[in-house]
Order: sequence, then structure tokens, then C-alpha cells
Amino acid sequence: MQPDPQAWSALIRGPLLWLTVTLLIYLTAQWLHTATRSTWLNPVLVSIVAMGFILTLTHTPYVDYAEATRFIHFMLGPATVALAVPLYHRVSRLSTLLGPITVALVFGALVAIVSAVGLGKLLGASDPTLLSLAPKSVTTPIAMGIAEKIGGQPSLTAVLVILTGIVGAVGGKAILDALHIEDPAVRGFAIGVASHGIGTARAFQMDEETGAFSGLGMGLNGILTAIIIPVLMDLLNLVP
Repeated sequence: MQPDPQAWSALIRGPLLWLTVTLLIYLTAQWLHTATRSTWLNPVLVSIVAMGFILTLTHTPYVDYAEATRFIHFMLGPATVALAVPLYHRVSRLSTLLGPITVALVFGALVAIVSAVGLGKLLGASDPTLLSLAPKSVTTPIAMGIAEKIGGQPSLTAVLVILTGIVGAVGGKAILDALHIEDPAVRGFAIGVASHGIGTARAFQMDEETGAFSGLGMGLNGILTAIIIPVLMDLLNLVP
């Protein structure tokens, strides 16, 4: 018996199916990561690949999936605010690191922007692509907003942001270990500045203090980048 096309269409647009599928895939990816302890099997990366495969296999438009799972997007707000809770318990530690944090934030933001745009220009990327590359190290909503304001392509920026976060989540710990950086606050702040939310999720898997300072780095870098990108792009004569 052939499935009813109208029933299937209604099902794929309903929140219950895709919320359940997304949750099951992420839990499976999380279990796989824990069981193997492989940095390459990052839960976010595995979930993205698996969901992309399923959406392609079922011929489900991403617009329908996004609409069905909008509750997840809504929860990003409270989840981001909740990052302040573990940081609040470390206010005394934070007060002793204000100087180093300020210097690291400024240099981290500048290096992320200049290196991305510089490499893109070296490879012959168009101006809209360069403008889309510039905010790739801040969290997706801020990055897309910046790209739209300066003349970039928000959809391309979103892809670049996700790739940046995955690279940081997969390789960040190994790089910090190789550099013999042991302080959880330093490790966390570096991950947050370089690889935003996805990196912060990985930082919390390391320990709570690393995650708390990663959340701080993610938030501060988002604010600073939104301020300095228009100025830098204007200096580089990239803003239309």
C-alpha cells in the first residue's frame, strides 16, 4: 500500500516527528562520542551529517525541518543566558583576569577577522564572500546579522560559522594540550573566542570552569566583533 502523500506532507511539517528524530540522533551521537572518546566523532558534527542524510533521503525541504524544530531555536536564548550561571560562581577568579582577558579578546577578534579575510583575498574570493568570511568566529545569529549589515551573504556566513565551530570543537583541545596550556580559564576563553557556541559546548565537556570562560569569550567576542568589523571592512575598502 502506497503512503498517502498528503498525510506524509502533514507529518514532516509537524514538530513531533522532527523534534523526536533530532533528539534521538543527538543522543546517539553523544553516546557514540562518549563510547569511542574520539574527537572526530563530535556530537554536533555527527548530528549535522546524519540529519542532512535523513532530510535528503526523505526529500524534506530544510525550510520545513526548520519550521518543525523552531522550539530548539527558541531554547537557544535561555541556554545562552544560562551560561552566565557557572561564570557567576567564579567572579573572584574573573576579577583577577580582567587585564589578560581584555588583551586576549582584542587580539583574538582581530586575528580571526584579518586571517579569514586575508586568506580569502589571497585565494581570489569575491568581495561579498570576503564580507561573509569576516564574522565567521562569532555565534550564528550575530554573525548573520553582521554579514547582512555589511553586504555579505548571511546564508554563507552561517555555514562558515558552523564549520569554524566544528573545527574548534574537534581540534581545540588537542592544540591547547600540545601548547601545554593547562589553566581551565585560559583554555575556555580561547575556545570561546575562536569557536563560539559549538566550541563552548565542547568546553563544558572538559569541565565546568572551562565551559564558563568559554561562554564568556563567546559573548564578548560577539559584541566586539559587531563593533569593529564595519570599521575594518571600511578600511579595507570592502564595504559597498
